[in-house]
Amino acid sequence: MNFLKILKKYIIDSQFYVSLMGTLFAVFFMKEQNTFRFPTVLLIFITYFSGYLYTKYQYTRHFYKILVLNVIAGIICAFLIIHNHNEIRLLKWFIIVVLGLLYNSFFLEVYIRKIPLLKVFYVGLVWALVNCWLTLPEFNIPIFLTSFFFITALVLPFDIRDMNKDTVKTFPILIGIQNTRYIAYVLVFISCLIGAFYLKTDYALSFFLSGIITCILIYFSDNKRDDSYFSFGVETCSALPFLFLLIMEYF
Repeated sequence: MNFLKILKKYIIDSQFYVSLMGTLFAVFFMKEQNTFRFPTVLLIFITYFSGYLYTKYQYTRHFYKILVLNVIAGIICAFLIIHNHNEIRLLKWFIIVVLGLLYNSFFLEVYIRKIPLLKVFYVGLVWALVNCWLTLPEFNIPIFLTSFFFITALVLPFDIRDMNKDTVKTFPILIGIQNTRYIAYVLVFISCLIGAFYLKTDYALSFFLSGIITCILIYFSDNKRDDSYFSFGVETCSALPFLFLLIMEYF
């Protein structure tokens, strides 16, 4: 039990876990497109990690420490891009960072998270841009759509979790938990269907298996469940395509 508490406090609640899951989701598509490079992986992880820390701590007394950390992270990311890529990649990264700031920043009068129903699609958009644009020479529409629908579906269970404390209208509040699950199922199905047509065979199969597990976790999503079910269980779904790919490659 103590181990689980330590795991939740220092790995899951620290935003390390969600950043790692997002990075592994990007790695899956990088490998499929033969663009895998370790500096790019490090760039993506640092970007996710600093972004989620900023979102979590901006209303706390630790904010200025996090802000300094974000500045340092930004310098490291810029160095990684300049040293390993080009100015176009730097521009792409900067645009994605700005989109992240627009999602939830206290200095904005109206930010994306305050706009009803938009949050789920916006998170899907940002993650999809990392996968289909930041890591590739050209914008890849199939990867964008596959990522966008899948991540949007994964955000919906978190809206189910938070429906009793959200101050803006979300899908569970407007249409109920069961109808929100139906929307998530459809989004996962569309994502897997696109993946089946455009991804290489092993990758498409990995993604399909991930879709099955994801739908099972969506089915059992409820606002009475412990937070760990979402922050660990549902969050892990974004890494499943890569994990299933490893299993098929090495076993």
